[in-house]
Amino acid sequence: MQDWILDSSENQRISDLLPVANHTRKIRLSESTIAKIRDNRRMVEEDLLGSGKTFYGINTGFGILCDKVINADQLETLQHNLIRSHSCGTGMSADQRVVRWMILLKIISLAKGHSGVRYELIEFLIMLLNENILPEVPEQGSLGASGDLAPLSHCSLLCIGEGFLYHNGVRYASADFFRNHQTVLPGLKEKEGLALINGTQFSLAQLINCTIEAEKLLQTAIICACASLEAFNGNMDAFDERIHLLRNQDGQIWVASRIRSILAGSEIFTRSKNSVQDPYSFRCIPQVIGASKDAVDYVKSVAEKEISAVTDNPLIFENGDVLSGGNFHAQSLALATDFLKIALAEVGNIAERRMYQIIIGQRGLPDFLTQEPGVNSGYMIVQYSAASLVSYNKQLATPASVDSIVTSKGQEDHVSMAANAALQCNRIIEHLWQILAMEWMTASRAWCWRAGWNTSDILQKWITHYRSVVALKIQDHIPSEEYKPTVNFLGELDFPQ
Repeated sequence: MQDWILDSSENQRISDLLPVANHTRKIRLSESTIAKIRDNRRMVEEDLLGSGKTFYGINTGFGILCDKVINADQLETLQHNLIRSHSCGTGMSADQRVVRWMILLKIISLAKGHSGVRYELIEFLIMLLNENILPEVPEQGSLGASGDLAPLSHCSLLCIGEGFLYHNGVRYASADFFRNHQTVLPGLKEKEGLALINGTQFSLAQLINCTIEAEKLLQTAIICACASLEAFNGNMDAFDERIHLLRNQDGQIWVASRIRSILAGSEIFTRSKNSVQDPYSFRCIPQVIGASKDAVDYVKSVAEKEISAVTDNPLIFENGDVLSGGNFHAQSLALATDFLKIALAEVGNIAERRMYQIIIGQRGLPDFLTQEPGVNSGYMIVQYSAASLVSYNKQLATPASVDSIVTSKGQEDHVSMAANAALQCNRIIEHLWQILAMEWMTASRAWCWRAGWNTSDILQKWITHYRSVVALKIQDHIPSEEYKPTVNFLGELDFPQ
């Protein structure tokens, strides 16, 4: 496949970048972008360093040490030491999908030319991405304030042949790998270490990954809700388009339309009902999941603006100005990620309520979906387990962005906690896949008590396919053994257009 060409003058969208992020397409820079990078680096080397003036991060220390002027013969050592000293992350290694996004996003930011780095440094990052040579990056340690300092430092260690990396799933010491492959390392010159680690690329990479998962989860949540509606014999009046047009909320209108489309042809629209109105967990599916859809769309818009942002410090402009600011502060990402956490937690919240309604012996369904209540417990404790995850998600959804802490002797006295919010969001996503799997298991189990009822062709196809993956067991068994196959089944569904 032809290389994807990055032009720094263009703004990028997540969909544009997916082939590169997924390693199905290589990346290179446009000639005009390369020329701009070289021009701005020449300004650093000739105009700024040759002026005899002091510029933060170029010939000074960092953070509270910004007033410490560094001798010319120590400037490269300064940048190398910055990367080493800031590589202090902890915890599990970040997902390699996130690491690929980090490198790609850093390339896009540096390619704007305002960071003043050499083209050779960006070329090395492009090589890493194209050859799928990915640094090992601990996922904890960022405050999301002076950039994602710790994770970006670990990511940048490869530039000086230190740290660890993965290639084709195998872990190597960077020094050994590059020596064996006779790789020429770019090293770090003036300003470059700071440009690499000042920025929001870790928090943004996490948020992009969460947003991609969130869009899949919304589609999956609608499918599971449709299965629950059928099993519960829900009233379809609540999904009439006229109701939702009067509310004028885009997400709500979209969800109602998706439900009508998935259930098109089902007898549920004409089947006799025992109740005029359903509980809110059924009747208000479009209002709740629709609100989450609107939230995901908003969060995606924030992420896509940040993709083309320059977020390091100081910034260099074409007229020679060097300006210090705070673009590395990830507050916008922190707030958006917290919003996403809440939106996804609510999708799980209402899903668990539908499970509860299905297992409590209503609408002609047996208690706990078992033929012999007492001897068998059926799905009584499956709902317990889902409730535990739902409450855990509520706790994780507490905003991380309201929690700041002072660092660097008070110089960095307000932080965003965007990275922590993203790590919490990852956990919520993991839990939500599990909750939706439990709802699907419950609804599809309840459907076996609806002999003679007909649903839509597409829902019946999914249920039939599922039963070929996970066989129906009426007597008590171990439900947890069916969780992973169910999550995998839902994750592989093709959503109708």
